[in-house]
Amino acid sequence: MSNRGQFITFEGTEGVGKSTQLANAASILKALSIDYIVTREPGGTPMAESIRELLLAPRAEPVNEITELLLMFAARAQHLHTRILPELEAGRWVLCDRFTDATFAYQGGGRGVPAERIAQLENLVQGSVRPDHVILLDAPVETGMTRARHRGELDRFEQEAVAFFERIRQTYLDRATGSPARYHIVDASQSLQAVSDEVSGLIRELADRA
Repeated sequence: MSNRGQFITFEGTEGVGKSTQLANAASILKALSIDYIVTREPGGTPMAESIRELLLAPRAEPVNEITELLLMFAARAQHLHTRILPELEAGRWVLCDRFTDATFAYQGGGRGVPAERIAQLENLVQGSVRPDHVILLDAPVETGMTRARHRGELDRFEQEAVAFFERIRQTYLDRATGSPARYHIVDASQSLQAVSDEVSGLIRELADRA
């Protein structure tokens, strides 16, 4: 196994079970005696969590899409440089709930910000850093939204129309199709046990390869 940890991100629209599968992946790494951390975006550090609160809070004031985009990358810069990279360099695996794929999907596909504008910020903030693997939990939008509504009060993003999430889902699938070696699509509309089994198998396979 190489000294540097693996950077694994979990992506998908609302209600696809990212939190559950992050915990599942963590339990597999623990069983394999691989050091890891679990984190999330936006967030992951005290400052980045403060930015998350700004981003997710429902508000009467319309939020400009560029404001939203810059806040996402401000949180990401802090998270990446103060937490993710030091953990990877220390040899720990980083399991992250969302990363820049979410920005291409939500701010790009959902809000209509041009992909090249997002890519400029991606290069500025991340340099050459990209996730080693992306586990994309995919389910029909209505399936995910039904689950999200059952969780309780919806945040500012979850209150968007179905068409917004359809664009997001399609952007995720397009990105996965474009880089099949790095993206692993899991059908999240299956039973919880089936999804968990598939993700467990993926994590074990990635550990074998590392």
